[in-house]
Amino acid sequence: MKEALFVKQNSEKWKSYEGLKTDNPDELAQRFIDITNDLAYAKTFYPKSKTTAYLNGLAASLHQSIYKNKKEEAGRIARYWKYELPMLFFTYRRQILYSFIFFIIAMCIGVLSAKHDDRFVRLILGDDYVNMTNNNIENGDPFGVYKKENEVLMFVYIAANNTWVSFLTYVSGVFFSIGPVYHLLRNGIMLGAFEYYFFSKGLGLESVLVIWIHGTLEILSIIVVGGAGLVLGHGLLFPKTYTRLQAFKRSSKDATKIAIGIIPIILIAAFFEGFVTRHTEMPIWLSVLILISSLSFMLWYVVIYPYLLHKKTNNIS
Repeated sequence: MKEALFVKQNSEKWKSYEGLKTDNPDELAQRFIDITNDLAYAKTFYPKSKTTAYLNGLAASLHQSIYKNKKEEAGRIARYWKYELPMLFFTYRRQILYSFIFFIIAMCIGVLSAKHDDRFVRLILGDDYVNMTNNNIENGDPFGVYKKENEVLMFVYIAANNTWVSFLTYVSGVFFSIGPVYHLLRNGIMLGAFEYYFFSKGLGLESVLVIWIHGTLEILSIIVVGGAGLVLGHGLLFPKTYTRLQAFKRSSKDATKIAIGIIPIILIAAFFEGFVTRHTEMPIWLSVLILISSLSFMLWYVVIYPYLLHKKTNNIS
């Protein structure tokens, strides 16, 4: 679309947003989402134009209007989960997709390496873990490792560890996005070798039904955090019309919101691993229900809902 047509189609809306004042937080949030969508489009196709500069200023003004009054903190948090975070998922959908692709490639590398080199699994998982699991398999309890610790202690340890790993994955994006790629490859290769090990023992389906009770949310959260790390580095790599410092400040703010927003899901995954995964005797239907529910939620909240929200705001405009 030519810039003149883009301006003609949206100028009345922009002027109304600029001229009509409102204190309604939902209306302000809706305007901000709408303007940031137009701004993203303008930055893509008319990066150095006056239109982009105008929209940037209008977006900044709306941003200040939203955040200047913090009396209703509960409403602010609700808007974050309902609008802001999903729209960030949509805005940075490419980075999240790249993160997913890197992880899947790494998993394939892990599977193929484990298949063609008997020593690879021990190299990745460690001799202690492999020997312990072999003993558990011989004793008829292949997933006994999830039953060794107290539920609460296990939950606290896993929650702290996974939060720390996610933090490292996100922060490492400051190294021009190389860090997140490294962590995604490392975790993906480890998961690929891990799953191949159980499949090679004839426990593939059982491993999916047990381990992925917590693994679905955990792994998909790591992928989203990897996307946040790529967003963090994006400002340094592609500053566009901003200075590199300005672009980094903007990307770091959005990346931080994504990384923080995924923490509750990481905690839920840790809860499952500490309290639920250990019950390997649970009915298959219950395990499948947890798996499908977890996967459906992540697909809906990270992919489907952001798209529908974006489509809805564009139709309103």
